[in-house]
Amino acid sequence: MTSRKAIWQYHCGIKPSRIDSNWGASKGFKILSFHGPRDYPILIQTRNTELDTLPGNACGTDFICMRASLWSATILANRAKVNRMANNKRIVIVGGGFGGLFTALDLAGSAEVTLISDEDHFLFTPMLYEYLSGEVEAWHIAPNQKELLDESVNFIQGEVTAIDLAARTVFLKTRNQSIPYDVLVLGAGGVSNFAGVEGAAEHSIPFRKIADADRLRTRMVDALDHIPPDLPPQDTQRALTFAVVGAGASGVELATKMADLLRDAFKRRALRGEPRVLVIEMGDRVVPGMGDEIREIVEKAMLTLHVEVHTLTRVIRVAENSLTIEHDGRQTEIATAAVAWTGGVRVSPLIESLQIEKDRRGLLLVKPTLQLDAYENVFALGDIAHFTDASPTLAGTAQLALQQAGLLAKNIKAFLDG
Repeated sequence: MTSRKAIWQYHCGIKPSRIDSNWGASKGFKILSFHGPRDYPILIQTRNTELDTLPGNACGTDFICMRASLWSATILANRAKVNRMANNKRIVIVGGGFGGLFTALDLAGSAEVTLISDEDHFLFTPMLYEYLSGEVEAWHIAPNQKELLDESVNFIQGEVTAIDLAARTVFLKTRNQSIPYDVLVLGAGGVSNFAGVEGAAEHSIPFRKIADADRLRTRMVDALDHIPPDLPPQDTQRALTFAVVGAGASGVELATKMADLLRDAFKRRALRGEPRVLVIEMGDRVVPGMGDEIREIVEKAMLTLHVEVHTLTRVIRVAENSLTIEHDGRQTEIATAAVAWTGGVRVSPLIESLQIEKDRRGLLLVKPTLQLDAYENVFALGDIAHFTDASPTLAGTAQLALQQAGLLAKNIKAFLDG
């Protein structure tokens, strides 16, 4: 039988014309509705289904697929009846992202599971760009954690400020009590890395959360609202200059999305000239982690949308309404309506505070089982964990976190079974 993760990926290719309620019932699915910009069906799995009986082909990720997989996982979790009298081991999971949430879903019913997250919702980050553009709404990509978890998992919204590994205790900022554990899962994720750039933390906008997208969209709309239709083109462009720091996958996707949105707004508002979107990259190429074929496609898309790419360029300073860059030893200050920061991540202060073995980037060193070497009851996954034998280094993506969650849950069950 296929896993729910395989079902999630597989259903990305199912077209409405190829699926109806009769097909859903016959294959073990209930169709909730046809919804969203592409009209993919929202499904709930009602029984296990062989993968080769499903139509369509896998074709990337989609928010409808996310909700189908999460509802499916919740239903499967509901089938596992909690028996704390038989197993009263306490599993605490820190972090409600892909790794943390799916680990909790996989472990539901196997022990007393507690998921702690500083947000009340799960965020499907690959669709944050579509949320920025208004193609999807918040509930599409950021369902409440309690919608996805049943009574077999205890959810706590709060910020973990400290962990005593020796005492097996987690401490929360918003609560006076501590939370003991028998097994700890660290999936706290990373935070934006401003690399010590002056003013970056104060004046740039990261792009990691719903609130970040809201801030960026508000800045874009406010800037547009201040432009009269008869303003000269050069003045319009100066007032509508936006910069994206970092030319990785996140940076180029955000830049092209912003350029597309702004150009569409220009047409609707009958503004003169065109907006200016810049991508600032310290390296010598865009999407450095990808191959030449993909890079060529990315560069063509940016060229089509008139996105300016500045490689071998360093950000010196970010101010409230400007950005100072340096290229070839020469500094230039550029007036900006907003600066979006996608220039990398670093481990969270919580992980930094742990006195355990890490690599040069501060990532936790884990064994093939995703356990810490010094604490066999502590596991780590996602973009805070590093397995030294993995070559090339595994990228901290949602796909990796999903795969690790399944492995980690199996290993924890084996660990608890002795």
